Amino acid sequence: MKFMKSACIEPMYSEIPFLDRFQAAADDGFEYVEFWSWTDKDLDAVKAAAEKAGVKISGFNGDADYSLIDPTHKEKYLDFLRQSCAAAQKIGAASVTIHSNALGDGGIVVNHYTELSDTVKLCSMYDMLLECAKIAEETGINMNLEPLNITTDHVGNFLATTRMAAEMTRLIGCDKLKVLYDVYHMQLNEGSLCDNIRAYGDQFGHIHVADAPGRHEPGTGEINYHNVFACLEEIGYTGRIGFELMPKTDTATAVKAIMSY
Repeated sequence: MKFMKSACIEPMYSEIPFLDRFQAAADDGFEYVEFWSWTDKDLDAVKAAAEKAGVKISGFNGDADYSLIDPTHKEKYLDFLRQSCAAAQKIGAASVTIHSNALGDGGIVVNHYTELSDTVKLCSMYDMLLECAKIAEETGINMNLEPLNITTDHVGNFLATTRMAAEMTRLIGCDKLKVLYDVYHMQLNEGSLCDNIRAYGDQFGHIHVADAPGRHEPGTGEINYHNVFACLEEIGYTGRIGFELMPKTDTATAVKAIMSY
């Protein structure tokens, strides 16, 4: 199977201006691009750059400064999420990514919420995700809930396992609310990649790829991506593969490694 490929053009193609990255990604054979934040972008320019390059926009982060696990954030979280969906509609993006905790610069978890019990965090996340699902259905924008690694990049994040994310989306039962399975994050947190893909892959709405350790392109670390991709094919995954990685040397070298898979 030939998976649809999406380049995350925040860490990739950093050698050139942002708006030039759309054409560069298209020239390299990516059908989609994605990025992290939308509030710091000129959305009209982004839409024009994507259309000129003939590349589609997979998505971006939709939650910014607010957390699903903080019940006092509910109104502000959902209000910002609606704004994110409007931005996605404006530029023709297919999805937004959502997280349990607000993330700051460099992906740092803003608040670990040590004062809240796991019960409060889980109930708050479930309650808000029910509303997120309604917004997804109203706007037509898919939402992907992403567990993050808590060992290296996102210490203090609450949502850390594939099981918790997938069981949450299964309970809610909305086709437009799925899990973003980040292979790099989950290798660091739990391993058992193929077992978890087989157990929970029906809930995957998007895949992120980077090798571990280092978060570089496939082939630079310990993950056997030939087996991972074969497992995704085995379960019938038909979504996009997003390459959210830091090129070990430069983007051209990373792209060559990506395309070899």
